[in-house]
Amino acid sequence: MLHAVKPMPEEAGLFDEPPDAGATAQGPDHAAGHRARLRKRMLTGGIDALADHEVIEYLLALGRPRIDTKPIAHSLIARFGSLAGVLDADAKALENHPGMGETSAAALKIVALAARRLARTRVQEQPVLGSWQALIDYLTIDMANLHVERVRVLYLNTQNRLILDHHLGDGSIDEAAVHPREVVKKALDVGASALILVHNHPSGSPQPSRADIQITNRIAEAGRHLGITVHDHLIIGREGHVSLKAQGLI
Repeated sequence: MLHAVKPMPEEAGLFDEPPDAGATAQGPDHAAGHRARLRKRMLTGGIDALADHEVIEYLLALGRPRIDTKPIAHSLIARFGSLAGVLDADAKALENHPGMGETSAAALKIVALAARRLARTRVQEQPVLGSWQALIDYLTIDMANLHVERVRVLYLNTQNRLILDHHLGDGSIDEAAVHPREVVKKALDVGASALILVHNHPSGSPQPSRADIQITNRIAEAGRHLGITVHDHLIIGREGHVSLKAQGLI
């Protein structure tokens, strides 16, 4: 029969729950062996070395080594749909999920933050038009799983390097929310010679609406008068992305 082990004072902050909460019936040696196998696969395998639930399980176990985090990982995947869905979930929703807590939520959110920083750095290091896949990866990581529609403008210099990634606002993309003159004026203020419009579709489908097309062409027309080029308008969704330029809509 397992008995609760009271943590030492310096360990207490590691746990969101008593250390034996959810403990595996096979005992600590079995859990340690299982995590050692996960660690070896992670360090020696490729991107698919661990299943999605195993990634979450291992992350949670780093801060809560005395409990079985596998059931929590499975329940998170079931609730949020995927690894990306879990990492992009609202911090409070993660914290309040059964078996979680603030420390566990933070362990997951720091990974999401690191992924965004890494993807953004790759975009900043080279001309955007010459590293298109890096840009799509960055935007997908940052926006595909949002539950609100977010509008951003990427302002570029004459070498097409990113000057500013501007969060324009949240809500439907129409002229009430996106003012073409203000978008172009911002380009002049930051010394940009070109821009890329970006927004996401929380529905998952990245197919453009009539409003998406109309506002893009109004901004492009406003930019032409002041020497500001609109390279593209990218729509990001869980099902992929769409380039209005590639579809001949700009």
